[in-house]
Amino acid sequence: MLPASGDLEMERVGDDGPLPRRQSVAVRVGEGEAAITVGGGAPIVVQSMTNTDTADVEATASQIAALAKAGSEMVRITVDRADAAAAVPHIHDRLSKIGCRVPLIGDFHYIGHKLLADHPSCAQALDKYRINPGNVGFKDKKDRQFGFIIETALRFGKAVRIGVNWGSLDQELLTALMDQNARQASSQPAGAVMREAMVQSALISASRAADIGLPKNRIILSAKVSDVQHLIAVYRNLARRTDYALHLGLTEAGMGSKGIVASSVAMGILLQEGIGDTVRVSLTPEPGGDRTLEVAVAQELLQTMGFRTFVPLVAACPGCGRTTSTVFQELARDIQAHIRDSMPLWRARYPGIEALNIAVMGCIVNGPGESKHADIGISLPGTGETPAAPVFINGQKVTTLRGNKIAAEFRQIVEGYIDRRFGGDKESHG
Repeated sequence: MLPASGDLEMERVGDDGPLPRRQSVAVRVGEGEAAITVGGGAPIVVQSMTNTDTADVEATASQIAALAKAGSEMVRITVDRADAAAAVPHIHDRLSKIGCRVPLIGDFHYIGHKLLADHPSCAQALDKYRINPGNVGFKDKKDRQFGFIIETALRFGKAVRIGVNWGSLDQELLTALMDQNARQASSQPAGAVMREAMVQSALISASRAADIGLPKNRIILSAKVSDVQHLIAVYRNLARRTDYALHLGLTEAGMGSKGIVASSVAMGILLQEGIGDTVRVSLTPEPGGDRTLEVAVAQELLQTMGFRTFVPLVAACPGCGRTTSTVFQELARDIQAHIRDSMPLWRARYPGIEALNIAVMGCIVNGPGESKHADIGISLPGTGETPAAPVFINGQKVTTLRGNKIAAEFRQIVEGYIDRRFGGDKESHG
């Protein structure tokens, strides 16, 4: 039975894809060909942050380069003390020598005004400053120290992110709003007041920066919390009240699947509503884990939702009782890893390769059909099936692989297809 017309209306929003992007002011971060545009309708930017000691020039430059290679289009570094500030220009020079031009963001808390004053070479080497209005200063020093950082950004021609965080929210503002709420006949829940304090903190700080002379096209705002529902609510509120470019991120998202799921849900909803100009997935890494995972997750979030393409997609079935062999799992894993490892070279050699779709399926139920929908796909035999693996290219069966070298042969077919389709008139690269 068809739903009533009222029920159909409930499904209207987003039924043809995401809502139109929120109109925001474009911000240019960086210089020359390496500059990145945030907002203003530009593609949603992926960024990340190092977790090295910034004073360790070699380790920090190495991690920045790895993050940039993985696809981070801006990288933030902690500048928390004199040794870190002194290291920044050396990190910048080290990256330049290896051809890594990714814009660098300096993360300042508590003594940022002093570090920028004492280390002008640090102020010059960075491409953007991140300021937290909740801890830029306290009492009568707050406005003065905030103002100095803004004036420094003006002097060196840098962009600024005013980043509010609920873990370090301006307590004077929050207390004033709580007192005001308590006096009202119909008071709001504490969570709503906290969210309003976050929005006001960002907007008041942006207004102060504008009064000092920093234009809108040099300011990005963020308001991060670690609770999914609060994050969605605060960004919806912020997006309604300003056209500043917005940075999205669920702060302290957590480790592993928890952090990935929470970040994807929160930012996915906002992105679907057209909110967000740049994103970071703030994952807690495993001890000694790979920091670039958060870049991969951010890219996959944007690509899965259809906002950008970064790497060829590999569709693979989850497996069931028909697929007791691990061959298709291993092949899907190996193909996906090979693609991600090869992308820095392939991106330059094969323009447009990001749009490639590959299917690695495990049995005859959905395997042939799914493989036909992909640009190139393989349907491996399931438990008890004939040990044969048909390969489909552009919807047509081209060959059937057999034996114990199916994985290696399919990989060769994939590479040949890539070279023919995306290599143009270039010689075959094997």
